[in-house]
Amino acid sequence: MSQPTGLAEQPEVRKGLAGVVADVTSISKVNPETNSLLYRGYPVQDLADTQPFEAVAYLLWHGELPTADQLAELRATERDHRALTDDVRAAIDLLPTDAHPMDEVRTAVSVIGAREAAGLSALEAGGNPEENLARSLRLFAALPAIVAYGQRRRHGQDVVAPRDDLDYSANFLWMTFGTEPEPLVVDAFNRSMILYAEHSFNASTFTARVITSTLSDLHSAVVGAIAALKGPLHGGANEAVMETLAEIGSADRVPAWLDEALAAKRKIMGFGHRVYKHGDSRVPTMKAALDTLVEHYGRRDLADLYGALESEFVERKGIYPNLDYPSGPAYHLMGFDTATFTPLFVAARVTGWTAHVMEQQAANSLIRPLSAYVGPEERTVPR
Repeated sequence: MSQPTGLAEQPEVRKGLAGVVADVTSISKVNPETNSLLYRGYPVQDLADTQPFEAVAYLLWHGELPTADQLAELRATERDHRALTDDVRAAIDLLPTDAHPMDEVRTAVSVIGAREAAGLSALEAGGNPEENLARSLRLFAALPAIVAYGQRRRHGQDVVAPRDDLDYSANFLWMTFGTEPEPLVVDAFNRSMILYAEHSFNASTFTARVITSTLSDLHSAVVGAIAALKGPLHGGANEAVMETLAEIGSADRVPAWLDEALAAKRKIMGFGHRVYKHGDSRVPTMKAALDTLVEHYGRRDLADLYGALESEFVERKGIYPNLDYPSGPAYHLMGFDTATFTPLFVAARVTGWTAHVMEQQAANSLIRPLSAYVGPEERTVPR
């Protein structure tokens, strides 16, 4: 194939947009001095240690932590929109039970978006700041019922109605399992939601901002973000971690398994991160939560396997775990199906996604990068 002329003058191409600064944000950053992820300036590990997830959602949307009255108001609205609506349940039930749960979540959000935009023009559906804040809160409230029902229907179980006397995290577990969860399990789950809530211009968030930049609506942006998150190089990594641990089976099998995996050039999910070069700052908090679950459920075998793979991989490759590594086993111990792990990520990250949607709308510019063409030069169509 002929090469285009002037190839030497082609601009620098950064595959995957590595190192490219696309815009400004006030929502989150990684502080290079402390290697700490900050939400609106607060270290995420401190938020996970002290705040309910609802307060962190408020922080991401408004820029400040809520007062007691503001948190109570948010919680009251969230409780009003917890139930699985008939239209969303009907749409989920149209899907095969062996469909990936992320397809259920994507479909459900599409239905909610269609309902919210009914009768509006495409421009009107984009909404104003007040409307999109309200939409964000309603979607935040609706997702636990969607994720919980997805898991329950795969086990032939019916919907569990939400409870107004439980907070967000406890109610999420209640709707999934139909039993009131232990406080330490609620605490571990709450921490995981906070740790997954936001992470700057990751693939799914950037997808949401690109869609928003076209003046599309908030729900369409979230649907696009869900599609991006489904990929195993992004949100699907926590599922892959548990599948890897299940494949290995026990701590004594780690060295031989890793020999074969590295020889086959397999990608070991749950390790490494585009942003963190010295270890993911969220891992210690999630690992501490995992440790409490291991003790509670008496699963020292899983802890030994986890530790053996981590130490062996770090020693051989010098690459450290990311948040997906401890969260996968933690969700497993709580009772979630492996295929439900990424939908849990959606339920958490919807807070960050919607914060970015609103930030993009506030100072919008259509996101439309250039490409460096390397195909044939202009030529004549054969006759």
